Amino acid sequence: KYSLLNLEPPAHSRLRTLVNRAFVSRQVELLRPRIANLVHSIIDSFEDQGSVELIKAFAAPIPAIVIAEMIGLPSQMAPQLLDWSNRMVKMYMFDVSHDIERDANRAAAEFTAYLRTVIAERRKLPREDLLSHMIAAEQGGERLSEDEMLSTAILLLNAGHEATVHTTGNAVKAILESGYDPRMLFADDAATAATVEEALRFDAPLHMFTRYALEDLDYDGIPLRKGDVIGLMLGAANRDPAEFAEPERLDLSRKPNRHLAFASGIHICAGASLARMEGQVALGKLVARFPRLRPYGKPVRGGRARFRGFLSLPVAVG
Repeated sequence: KYSLLNLEPPAHSRLRTLVNRAFVSRQVELLRPRIANLVHSIIDSFEDQGSVELIKAFAAPIPAIVIAEMIGLPSQMAPQLLDWSNRMVKMYMFDVSHDIERDANRAAAEFTAYLRTVIAERRKLPREDLLSHMIAAEQGGERLSEDEMLSTAILLLNAGHEATVHTTGNAVKAILESGYDPRMLFADDAATAATVEEALRFDAPLHMFTRYALEDLDYDGIPLRKGDVIGLMLGAANRDPAEFAEPERLDLSRKPNRHLAFASGIHICAGASLARMEGQVALGKLVARFPRLRPYGKPVRGGRARFRGFLSLPVAVG
């Protein structure tokens, strides 16, 4: 009811305008030094191990801590946020059982109960964080309701964590199999940005998203009725040969690169600039610290319907 994913204008426009102010590029860019320090500290924890399971040790904790601090939650809450997020996003698997549904609802209830206490604290003592921003934000004389804030925070946690984890894992797998020298791909800011964009196109973390037909229509010979669920295959669009030459090849010089990893239109990912920056910093620092990074053992793909990524990605770092 209150999620940006399900709303359409004018309700969507109002909520999106208020939320967007936290994700403008200049605000996100201020996080770069903090994220760089975080990446180095996490790498420090496994640099002497020789090999590491990259998802659990590296890809997962970074976005969890970043989104926790951005929302306005203590970084030590990151493990609990990971637990809540992982339980909630299991709803996006095929053949979801009633037990998974119930547990996902419990996780959402636990997270919102915790957030309500934090929102109450921020009303009394605002800080420089997203919750305080949403409490204070005003558009046309209107403010966000508490339910809107809670729904937005849940969306930011799940999307900001799950998709970013898979952005990192998918990119590392693609780069290590590409034949490119990883150091060349992150030689400077321009190369780093191009590498992240092509990795997002090549193996996007969100491969499918669903929308609804808002009216009866005929789309290219396919009859649709109002309310029909439509699967948008973002991963397939990113491999469309009509748009991308040699789409099955990782091409770091690809221009233009109009991929749809962050979707498009009014529902384009609000956190796209943050996701890009996290990917640039995390991947760039990882390769700089481990120039001999290479596969080690067998990776394990996840089984979720919408998200595409790895449950396990072992790599050698020594």
